[in-house]
Amino acid sequence: MRIHLTSVFVDDQTQALRFYTEVLGFVKKHDVPVGGEDRWLTVVSPDEPGGTQLLLEPARHPAARAYRDALVQDGIPLAQFAVEDVKAEYERLRGLGVRFAQEPVDMGPVTTAVLDDTCGNLIQIATQPR
Repeated sequence: MRIHLTSVFVDDQTQALRFYTEVLGFVKKHDVPVGGEDRWLTVVSPDEPGGTQLLLEPARHPAARAYRDALVQDGIPLAQFAVEDVKAEYERLRGLGVRFAQEPVDMGPVTTAVLDDTCGNLIQIATQPR
């Protein structure tokens, strides 16, 4: 068993696609209309195009909004993405105008930072222990 797909709830799929591809550097995998203005919209790491997909899922359901808003209010990231160098990625993303809720923090075997994805979520970036 392996993780094939996970999702983040977003307010606007078009804005989310722009942020996740143009700013974070993911690549679009699927973009399929599913009725109305909603799409089955996934992105993947350019380093693993056949890897785990991230679904940019509309946050229309009241439970999704309440859950996501509560996490943001409490400062809890919805997802975590691995990066080689948190401090370098932090500087790169800040240069692109990304707002951070937490600057890089060394936490023993990992370094983490938390960014606002502009779509209603906090996302943690972290180095992976070697």
